[in-house]
Amino acid sequence: MGKAKFYDTALKQERAVLVGVIKPGEKPEQTKEYLDELAFLVDTAGGVVDQTFTQKMQRPDRSTFVGTGKLEEIKGYVQSEEIDMVVFDDELSPSQLRNIERELQVKILDRSNLILDIFAGRAQTAQAKTQVELAQLQYLLPRLTRLWTHLERQKGGIGMRGPGETQIESDRRMILEKISLLKERLKLIDKQNETQRKNRAQLIRVALVGYTNVGKSTIMNMLAKSEVFAENKLFATLDTTVRKVVIDNLPFLLSDTVGFIRKLPHHLVECFKSTLDEVREADILIHVVDVSHESFEDQINVVNETLQELGARDKDTIMVFNKIDAYVSPEGEEDENGERITLTLDDFKKSWMAQNNAPALFISALHKENLEEFKQLLYDKVIAMHTARYPYDSLLY
Repeated sequence: MGKAKFYDTALKQERAVLVGVIKPGEKPEQTKEYLDELAFLVDTAGGVVDQTFTQKMQRPDRSTFVGTGKLEEIKGYVQSEEIDMVVFDDELSPSQLRNIERELQVKILDRSNLILDIFAGRAQTAQAKTQVELAQLQYLLPRLTRLWTHLERQKGGIGMRGPGETQIESDRRMILEKISLLKERLKLIDKQNETQRKNRAQLIRVALVGYTNVGKSTIMNMLAKSEVFAENKLFATLDTTVRKVVIDNLPFLLSDTVGFIRKLPHHLVECFKSTLDEVREADILIHVVDVSHESFEDQINVVNETLQELGARDKDTIMVFNKIDAYVSPEGEEDENGERITLTLDDFKKSWMAQNNAPALFISALHKENLEEFKQLLYDKVIAMHTARYPYDSLLY
């Protein structure tokens, strides 16, 4: 008898190459940060980044995003290293996608498509699944022609043009009908959610907002003593989770929402606006910031811009700088042992972060540092709002 054969049935990780364009006025470290985030997105989706290519350009090439020389360089690497997919840091137009795919002969994704793929894998509730499917179809609709490029290989004139076009038009009609159906389904879900929110109207509502992966779900678990899914991945939370929280006998509602991110596809923002109703209708926002991230100031701006788009920028907001245990001074100051100097809680309270973002708190949700002060400030905010809204109820607290 021959030797038994053993096969590795584990799912093979797809290897990816990243491509970005450095625009005029963009600093190299800024480009690096964007591509690092893109690599994190690939990792979240289950892939592994093999190599990164960048090119300085006034603007992306209308046909192939990067120049022909750079595309040839990428093609050589993809073929020699047997790369599975190439991911571009900006949204590609249908023609760019088609041209690049024809040239590289591998799977081509852009940032929007990658984010949609992650969302599809993370959606749990009927609402989130419907929203993601709607966004995917809206993304797919203008790109339908690339699905029928096999017809280009068929030479010959008369009669060859029709079937492809007919099939594309048929698919387009089916997708438009499905989009219409999904929009109706979302309207129905929104009505049901609105009824639920009205039933909870008596309690003050607090919403956690922030960039993706800043620790909102960890804070939610800590305050609500619940088990909301939290991990070191982008978009760990897609569905809005609402929990009743009690601090010193004062109940209020706390919601955890999907994290924001730069260059979030517009149709995705549109589809998820109903999920973010919890943000729009909240009385108080807790804006969570990962202070250990080297670009946390940029992340604050991205969140503020998204809140502005949602019409929630002027709400009563508490700035919570999380992960103070992991913060290191950007100046790179070192002690006598050559170790980077970290800040104490008092240092944080005297910093520009505290002065420019009052009221501001500095915590480590993971290590439960300075949580009592956080709870006290939150209690004070909620009780003040509750007393103003329900003066007779205030006698109970």
